[in-house]
Amino acid sequence: MDLLEALRTTGAVREFTDEPVDDGVVHRVLDAARFAPNGGNRQAWRVAVVKDGAARAQLRDLYLENWYEYLAQSAAGLTPWAAVTDRQAEEAARLAAPAMAEAGRASPGFAERLDKVPVMLVVVADLTRLACVDRDADHYTLVGGASIYPMAWSILLAARAEGLGGVMTTMVVRSQAAARAALGVPDNCVVAALLALGHPVRRPTRLRRAPVEAFTTVDRLDGPPFAP
Repeated sequence: MDLLEALRTTGAVREFTDEPVDDGVVHRVLDAARFAPNGGNRQAWRVAVVKDGAARAQLRDLYLENWYEYLAQSAAGLTPWAAVTDRQAEEAARLAAPAMAEAGRASPGFAERLDKVPVMLVVVADLTRLACVDRDADHYTLVGGASIYPMAWSILLAARAEGLGGVMTTMVVRSQAAARAALGVPDNCVVAALLALGHPVRRPTRLRRAPVEAFTTVDRLDGPPFAP
């Protein structure tokens, strides 16, 4: 597949057919994704291919706990758990989570069926191998993820090349301790993302993104829009 086509057509897929995905295909996907860029080539990622039904169900339940709170905050017009936000409004919005859970049980979707996805991958970051230059900053830190999430994105691109679809979610990260316990993750590592892969029921045909001029400026963030 042409690289630019893959970049423009790899959308989030959350609905899969019942067709299984062979372990050989998953191995090829991971074999390609391991070439992702990362700081110092320390390759601070680990990946768990979760097959055990009990472990999958536990991760689903952790996902759901946070998913309904996410929906409640979104319904209130908030960006869920934004680093800069109105904490009181967030707390008030989360009171609607039980109603969201009831709606989810009545009409199950991706979240409620997470344990049934054909392929479940959990990406783990080894904190001893990440150069987090913003570690001691007085604001929300995120630099360490630059050596982990490109690999997760490469998994999705490689899956696209194999005819699969998928999505990356960080919902279980909010239940970090329980997720680590479910997967036997040591103290020096943290769960960074969960990826679901499979044969898509349908593939996104038109991805909606803001144009370059909407997010790129010249010289300064308050400079003029960058355009050809």
